[in-house]
Amino acid sequence: MAKVVIENLYKIYQGDKGRDVTAVESVNLTVEDREFMVFVGPSGCGKSTTLRMIAGLEEISKGTISIDGKRVNDVPPKDRDIAMVFQNYALYPHMTVYQNMAFGLQLRKYPKAEIEQRVQEAAKILGLTAEMLARKPKALSGGQRQRVALGRAIVRKPKVFLFDEPLSNLDAKMRVQMRTEISKLHQRLATTMIYVTHDQVEAMTMGDRICMMKDGVIQQVATPLEIYNRPANMFVAAFIGSPPMNFFAGRLVEKEGRLFFAEKAKAGAPDGISVAVPDEQAAKLGAWKEKTLFLGIRPEDLQDRVLAANPNPGHVFRAQLEVTEPMGAETYFYLTTGTHNFVARSPGQVREEVGRKIELVADMAKAHFFEAVDSTPYRKANGDLDHEKWQAACRLIV
Repeated sequence: MAKVVIENLYKIYQGDKGRDVTAVESVNLTVEDREFMVFVGPSGCGKSTTLRMIAGLEEISKGTISIDGKRVNDVPPKDRDIAMVFQNYALYPHMTVYQNMAFGLQLRKYPKAEIEQRVQEAAKILGLTAEMLARKPKALSGGQRQRVALGRAIVRKPKVFLFDEPLSNLDAKMRVQMRTEISKLHQRLATTMIYVTHDQVEAMTMGDRICMMKDGVIQQVATPLEIYNRPANMFVAAFIGSPPMNFFAGRLVEKEGRLFFAEKAKAGAPDGISVAVPDEQAAKLGAWKEKTLFLGIRPEDLQDRVLAANPNPGHVFRAQLEVTEPMGAETYFYLTTGTHNFVARSPGQVREEVGRKIELVADMAKAHFFEAVDSTPYRKANGDLDHEKWQAACRLIV
């Protein structure tokens, strides 16, 4: 087993006309021994590039990577004692499943008896029958091929497993099944695993910790629940959670000795959200009084007043219902208030009349406040806002 330490890591590509492109910037991260670390973020955020540098498949521009206390910057991939599972399985089509799993061991001149033992052990762990071991990859389903790719990694008994979006080619049902199997595999093997995905559900359900990336920069490293409950900025808050967190622009104003958040509405727009700030949060927001900021509330923390028991009157506001989405176990409400569109998630099968005004109760104890950064530096040459980059600059206040 092994700890992976990444220090001040950069990946810089040479672009046209001398314009270099920084794909990974100043990444510092320690993956503990036997930890399941998940790299997550949108496409192009640098997560796969970082993984490939750990594997030795991508050259490091600056910084160091250590595995089990050994600096591996200049160590070839085959000598790093890692095993990688790819998105496209990377199986040899002319070989049987058994031969695919045994091939790496044969190259390393392992005795035939040990190869047989390791392949059979891995096949048993993954539920690959003797019949499957005799087949070629083209005779297998996508999920079975992914099990073979996992088996090929398991027989190596590496210090570190690396996964590069291994489930993205599977259908939704198979992804859920394989997600569970990989989690069980981690518990059984008790080894270090680093997993790359763009799917926030995979990140939340599988990782011991999540490393959230954007534009090659780490935004936050924490446990899934810490990231969900205490996102570092608006980008992280919006990325983790489905439906994503709602954001309202407004100001903190004092009324009758209490601090309220009042939505910043345009002239002629309907009244927006106005809710009291709990005392614990208000004590930390004194310096932000009369300044523009963002209130963030997750859909599940907004409830129809009819269903709420003893709602705090200061946390009630009105909104117009535009669309309902019954999901079976829960219902999504798409609403408008002031100048904002937002989503509420209600448990159960709730029926509401579209187009009418309803009263909602906000669970302000679970609300977040983010600073409102000037968007000017985050506008592109054509004037359009780079929304995600701007959101990443809007840090959590409380």
